[in-house]
Amino acid sequence: MLRSLEKAPPEEPVLFVKAPSTVGGPNDPIQVPRGSTAMDSKVGLGVVIGAQARFVAKERALEHVAGYVLANDLSERDHQLRRGGSWDKGKNHDGFAPVGPWLVTRDEINQVDNLDLFLDVSGKRRQTGSTRSMTFDVATLVSYVSEFVTLHPGDIITTGMPGGIGVRMAPPHCLRVGDEIHLGVSQLGEQRQRIVECL
Repeated sequence: MLRSLEKAPPEEPVLFVKAPSTVGGPNDPIQVPRGSTAMDSKVGLGVVIGAQARFVAKERALEHVAGYVLANDLSERDHQLRRGGSWDKGKNHDGFAPVGPWLVTRDEINQVDNLDLFLDVSGKRRQTGSTRSMTFDVATLVSYVSEFVTLHPGDIITTGMPGGIGVRMAPPHCLRVGDEIHLGVSQLGEQRQRIVECL
């Protein structure tokens, strides 16, 4: 049985790492991991670092941002929560971080805290939200992460986004082979992925 995901807003941002092998194209097929029972997807804003950041003050944090991308944060919740040790087990399967279709530079986004987001699974709306509802704004996130990790150009911080997590639904709705994910963020484009068998 899966433990409930954290529902109350955290006092500090929750951090996890995704390996380079998780990065995929915006329309690449997504393989179901071996042994998967609770695969899930979440639309997010990707913050792309443009200049090295280490112990950056919040007031200067956006100076280190090159721009923004649409990001799909896929997870295998059973691996993430039941297998113990770390969330990384459920976050790092191949292709579990599709980004794109393009990078929009920071100067082109007037209000990064006012972007609309959505995610559909096989034609049914799962998530609707806005960056207005983020617990931590982009500047806070960049500053916070830079306390623990030196950020380099090309690194991406993916923000947590709207509700609609499949394992929290009653009954749970986890991704299955044949499902199609369609997601988007205003000004950042859209993605479409099909869930396929593990090779």
